[in-house]
Amino acid sequence: MQNFHLCRIILKNSKVLATKIDPPFHTLDQEGVKELIKMGIEKGRKSRPDLEVGICGEHGGDAQSIKFCHRVGMNYVSCSPYRVPIARLASAQAVLEEKKK
Repeated sequence: MQNFHLCRIILKNSKVLATKIDPPFHTLDQEGVKELIKMGIEKGRKSRPDLEVGICGEHGGDAQSIKFCHRVGMNYVSCSPYRVPIARLASAQAVLEEKKK
């Protein structure tokens, strides 16, 4: 099995400051799936109001994905143990950001 990675190059004044390699699919493509996920949650809760909705895997431990999950109304995220500190921090930040609005 091959591992594919995305390479981001950080530029300033046309000079390369750093490169960062990220495995793809670790962060939800919010532009591509936002409406689909929202629709699934809304329709599911219409027929079952107490429906628990969450996400697991790499997305469950990614800060940006966790904040997205909170915004669309998910109840929980699940992730590997080494990502729990990031998940807890991102969850708290999502709640605080919501309260600022």
